[in-house]
Amino acid sequence: MSLQPRDIVIVDAVRTASGKGRNGGGLAELHPVDLLAQTFIKLAERTPELDPGEVDDVLIGCVSQVGEQSATPGRMAWLGAGFPAHVPATTIDRKCGSSQQAVHFAAQGIAAGSYDIAIAGGVESMSRVVMGSARMGADPYGAMVAERYAPGLVSQGVAADLVAARWKLEREDLDGYAVESHRRAGIALESGSFARETIAIDTPSGVFDRDETVRAGSTVEKLSTLRSVFGTEALAERFPEVGWHTTAGNSSQITDGASALLMMSAERAASLGLTPRARVHTMSVVGDDPLLMLTAPIPATHRVLARSGLPLEAIDHIEINEAFASVPLAWMAEFGDADPARVNPRGGAIALGHPLGASGARLMTTMLHALEDDGGRYGLQLMCEAGGMANATIIERL
Repeated sequence: MSLQPRDIVIVDAVRTASGKGRNGGGLAELHPVDLLAQTFIKLAERTPELDPGEVDDVLIGCVSQVGEQSATPGRMAWLGAGFPAHVPATTIDRKCGSSQQAVHFAAQGIAAGSYDIAIAGGVESMSRVVMGSARMGADPYGAMVAERYAPGLVSQGVAADLVAARWKLEREDLDGYAVESHRRAGIALESGSFARETIAIDTPSGVFDRDETVRAGSTVEKLSTLRSVFGTEALAERFPEVGWHTTAGNSSQITDGASALLMMSAERAASLGLTPRARVHTMSVVGDDPLLMLTAPIPATHRVLARSGLPLEAIDHIEINEAFASVPLAWMAEFGDADPARVNPRGGAIALGHPLGASGARLMTTMLHALEDDGGRYGLQLMCEAGGMANATIIERL
């Protein structure tokens, strides 16, 4: 295809390997700013034609912006990497979609002419900055939300079970999906399919460059022994139709990680002699029922496809974040013509983990490399988000 000067292109995309976010994972010893700084350095090393001083902005997703992640981690990481101080950075929180939103903001800035070059990505050290710690034990909703949604909104885990009940998903469905996620990720890991996208990170204990969360030997029988973690007597009384099938085994793993994409206008890529790998085709973000919370990828898909003019069958690769197994299963039930083989073909967050603020850019990185390896043209990325929101992005491999 012929690119137009203000087309938004992706020149490169990298991610760290997934580190277990508990029990001494491979990235747990590393400050999140240092983790992201090394990610910036490795991204820059892969594109020596780029002067880091020419980057117009650095947009970084991070959910728990407290403690070690409280001082605009993108800015601190940029400085820690030794790059020019005149390049600014900002931090974005759209919950699980934070770094996918960073990609959207970068793309919008490029399309508007405000940026020529931007870096979009994310970081989350869930072993060092505990999920939910930014709340500081306080109520984040307020009286008016409580009144509107009385008797109250629920956690994402409870929402996962509500979604399972709405789409009549049984425990075997959720566990079976989780096993398949690990199986696919295991094949990709052992075959080297993740090698091009994964950067090596120096830690106090040595080099970390291999996903440590994949359990390729997982079975439905093993997962069936895990207990449901979200159902309580009070919730069972409020939601009598729910089976409470969500467990740690069919949910995303708590992990540490970072990811970053180098994005620019097609015109600037050409002037630097760079070959773009993909262009951002269409973007959308929507809100949906905040009680069910995890269903917004469905209306987001309808909207982004309508805006793109593409039918679902034209999409070669679909990444939908596996926050819980019920999320992709409900999406596939809603879009019955979607080929399951194209949905998370290299596994998802159940196997590879969900480092909150970094996950959006991680999914984009994996999708880009998979499109290249498989010869696909279009990829669709979807991310359910707290509060009942979702980002949707279509990219076109070049």
